[in-house]
Amino acid sequence: MSRRAFCLLPLALAGCSVLPDRPNIPVRRFALDPQRPTRRTAPRGAAVLLIRRVRGVPGLQELGLRRAEADGGFAIAPWDEWLAPPSDLAEAALRSWLQASGLFSAVVAPGSRAEHTLVLEAQLTALEYAPAANEARAGLAGVLLLERGLSSRVLLTFDVRGRAPLAASADAPAAAAAMQAALGDAFAELERAFVAGLAGVSAAR
Repeated sequence: MSRRAFCLLPLALAGCSVLPDRPNIPVRRFALDPQRPTRRTAPRGAAVLLIRRVRGVPGLQELGLRRAEADGGFAIAPWDEWLAPPSDLAEAALRSWLQASGLFSAVVAPGSRAEHTLVLEAQLTALEYAPAANEARAGLAGVLLLERGLSSRVLLTFDVRGRAPLAASADAPAAAAAMQAALGDAFAELERAFVAGLAGVSAAR
């Protein structure tokens, strides 16, 4: 084979490729930011809460929307995604929700110089939609700690779940909206658990 023919061979192969064309499907991205319906003002002397980084259980690091199958497995949508890892979005939304709850004078992130007495450690345990069950689900688990000086103690442990209705034939935007609503439902459950936990703080003072 001549040098010229050898150099032209890759171009010929490229023009005769047997590989299928990849579908030109645009990726759709969705927000995950449930908002508390009302905003309350914290009473004077309310504690400062630090929320440590929220992490996701295995399977919840994917950007793609997660669908629960009838056989107990999960499928990840290839073209429908969250704007960022869902645990990161859940952390930001939780901070905003609890700030609006009126339970804390401030809700801060790691690195803040604000003095705090309460620490929240949480994990995103569920975020999926289940067409066969006509619902979307979300879950959070973790602990609320009381810190005094160099010591800390557990005020409460929690494992909260939220749900929202969803039609079996719902499209991706509707599924994302339902998962957001389910996460808001889980936040509301967590807030109710905090009311009892903070009553324990007052009793311990």
